[in-house]
Amino acid sequence: MPTRVHEFAWPDRVVVGTIGLPGARTFYLQVRAGTQIVSIAMEKQQSALLADKIDEILDQLLKVEGNPHSVPTSTPIELVDNDQLEAVQEQFRTGAMSLGWDPTTAQVVMEAYPIADVDAEDDGSLGEDGAELPEMLLVRMPVGTARAFAKRTREVVGAGRPACPLCGYPLDPDGHVCTLPEV
Repeated sequence: MPTRVHEFAWPDRVVVGTIGLPGARTFYLQVRAGTQIVSIAMEKQQSALLADKIDEILDQLLKVEGNPHSVPTSTPIELVDNDQLEAVQEQFRTGAMSLGWDPTTAQVVMEAYPIADVDAEDDGSLGEDGAELPEMLLVRMPVGTARAFAKRTREVVGAGRPACPLCGYPLDPDGHVCTLPEV
């Protein structure tokens, strides 16, 4: 079955943002090129891991001897994006993701796939009822954009509820019962 690919080769904007209050936030990866906007829901942990892995790729590139690509060590100031998410219309909830590097375009390549529906039959054809095609998001980010994306994502993830210094679980505004076992 063919897959509907939401592809962004040189996006105008790539950000992670949230909707909701800490403790009840929904994380979104939002990509825009011109008037085309795609928003996919993610887990907080996926967002954090994505930022870490993008920085890891960029940091490894800095260490490659003879690397012809100019990789920033920090976020270029002109690429800082602290604006809110634009109008969010969730395309899908993210399941598997992959990251890579394309040396021909000097871009970090990110792929996101929806959570697999284990109850759905996948016989490789479209149903007579015109069932929707499976989807994926493909984003190619220049190195500066990727560095800015990772920084913002870490800030968004860190803006949630503070962690308990004893047990590490989030502190709620209306109280917290620490789950540390008694010694």
